[in-house]
Amino acid sequence: MTQVSLADLIAGARAGLLVSFPTDTVPALAAIPEKAGLIFAAKQRSQDKPLILMAASAEDLWPYVRGNENEYKIWQEIAHKYWPGGLTLVLPASQRLPKVMNPTDPTTIGIRVPNSAIAQTILAQTGPLATTSANFSGQPPLQRMAEITAQFPNVLTLVTTESQEQMLGLGIPSTVAKWTGINWEILRQGAIKLDSLNENQI
Repeated sequence: MTQVSLADLIAGARAGLLVSFPTDTVPALAAIPEKAGLIFAAKQRSQDKPLILMAASAEDLWPYVRGNENEYKIWQEIAHKYWPGGLTLVLPASQRLPKVMNPTDPTTIGIRVPNSAIAQTILAQTGPLATTSANFSGQPPLQRMAEITAQFPNVLTLVTTESQEQMLGLGIPSTVAKWTGINWEILRQGAIKLDSLNENQI
């Protein structure tokens, strides 16, 4: 039985175990950044598909990225406008980021703050977590904790009574925008519909 209380899920994540919890988009499969390899193994995921670093606040994420003063200003303006929410920003990674988060290109990292009370409660106590959708690679994201428990029997999930009110997010992955050094490139249209983030940019 891998369905546990919120406190036990948080403790498990902090101890380096794989966990899953609802977010505002699709349920996350998560681990502390140093244990990101567990996610790749569980999902049978290609090493060239990086994970997303998720946290309860933007302030928790900035130490994992690096840029000049002007870039930070641009990034923070976008974060202030769209976070918490379904937008992942792909930015240059700092030395603090474990290489296992993005094995084939450790120079970049996707970061996001979810608009989900239960996810934020967990992340506030675990610190930033390596995350991705809860499913085998190439298959649709699983939506319900029971499905996740069945497919990933060793992953800690919340007991249904603790999460059923917030069980379902949009069911659509986050929109992904990558900083190119001068502007934004939309890599994936998802939960937030964007034509561009480049109005009033450099």
